[in-house]
Amino acid sequence: MGKEIYRLLEEKPEITTEEIENAMTFALEQVGDNLGTFTYQFKRAFTENSFYTPTENVNWTTGFWTGQIWLAWEWAMKRGKEDLAETLKRAGDIQIDSFLDRIDNKKEVDHHDMGFLYSPSCVAGYKLTGNLKGREAAVKAADQLITRFHPVGQFIQAWGPMDQPENYRFIIDCLLNLPLLYWASEETGDGKYRDIAEKHIHTAIANVIREDYSTWHTFFMNMETGEPDHGATCQGYRDGSAWARGQAWGVYGTAMAYRYTGRKEYIEDFKHVTGYFLEHLPSDLVPYWDLEFGEGSGEPRDSSSASIAACGMLEMAKYMEPEDREYYKSVARKILKSVVGGYAVKSLKESNGLVLHSTYSKKSPYNTCTPEGVDECNIWGDYFYMEALTRLAGGWNPYW
Repeated sequence: MGKEIYRLLEEKPEITTEEIENAMTFALEQVGDNLGTFTYQFKRAFTENSFYTPTENVNWTTGFWTGQIWLAWEWAMKRGKEDLAETLKRAGDIQIDSFLDRIDNKKEVDHHDMGFLYSPSCVAGYKLTGNLKGREAAVKAADQLITRFHPVGQFIQAWGPMDQPENYRFIIDCLLNLPLLYWASEETGDGKYRDIAEKHIHTAIANVIREDYSTWHTFFMNMETGEPDHGATCQGYRDGSAWARGQAWGVYGTAMAYRYTGRKEYIEDFKHVTGYFLEHLPSDLVPYWDLEFGEGSGEPRDSSSASIAACGMLEMAKYMEPEDREYYKSVARKILKSVVGGYAVKSLKESNGLVLHSTYSKKSPYNTCTPEGVDECNIWGDYFYMEALTRLAGGWNPYW
C-alpha cells in the first residue's frame, strides 16, 4: 500500500458515537455473560473455533481478561447498571485474590510480563475501587519484574535463565510492561522502579527501531560488554520482516515512553514507527499477521494489532500539538470503524470473545514460534479493543 494509504485514509469514515456505544454495549453483555464460567477461572490466550475455554491463572495473558472485567465495570457504572456493576466488581476482586496468590507463590512469574499480568488486573482494581490486595499484588509484581534487570546492557531480560548468553535479550513487547514500574514508584515513593524502567526504555528504543522504522521483535545484547549484538524474530515471518503486533507494541510503547519520560525525541520515534505501520496496512486498515504481507497474500490477519496501535495513537495524541493530535485521533477512529464493522463478534452464539481474526503466533519457515491461535479471537485483542472504545468514549483513567 505504501504512501497510497494516506490518500485512502482521507476517504475512510470515522467510527461514530453511536457505533462506539453499540460496540461497548455488546462487549458489556458479552463479558457479563462470560462470568458464569470465567470468574474463578480465566480465559485461555486464544479461542478454538471462536470459543474460549477455561484455564487456571497461568501464562502471561490472564490479566487481559480481568482488564475486560474492569472496563466493563466502568461502563456499567457510567450507564447506571448498578446490579451488573456489582457482579463485575465481585468477579474482579476474586481474580485479584488469584493474582495475589500467584505472585506470593511464584506461579509462572519468572519472565518480563508482569505488567501485562498486573496492570490491567490489580493496578486497575486498586485505582478504580481501592482494592488493597490489588495494590499489594502489583507492588510485589514490580519487585519481581526488576529482578530481571541487567546492569550490563541496561535492560530487562524477557525470559529464560539469566546467566545464559542465548537468553540475554529483550523484546519489543516489554515497553508495555514498564508502566507497572512507574506506577510502583509513584505509589511507594521508591525511585528504583522508575530508574530501571527508564534505562530499559533507552536501551530498547535505541535498538529495536530499524533504519526504515520497522522494528525488531527481539534484540540480543552482548553478555560480557553490554553492547548491542543483533536483532531477530521469534513470532514474525522472518528476521528482516516487521511482525505486525511487534510494530503495534512499538506504536503504543513509544507513546508510553514519552508519557513517562517527556523526552521529545520519542515523539519523532512514535511518528516514524506509526508511519511504517500505517504504510503497510491493507485497504481495510487491519493488518496481516506480518507487515510483509498484503492483499492477495492469503495470509491471516491480526486484528489485535489494529486495536493496540489505535490505543497507542490515542495515548500519544494527548501530548501533541493540535494538528497532530486531531490527525492521530482521526486515524484511530477510522481503524476502530473497520474493526467494529468487519471483525467484531456480533452474536453471543458466534463466539464468547469480542474480536475475530487475530493471530497469536503463526509458524513460518524462518521463525521459531509454535503455531497457536491463528485466525481466532485472542484475549489481548479483546482487551485492547475495549480499551480503544473506552478511550474514544472519553474520561478514562489508564490502567497502564
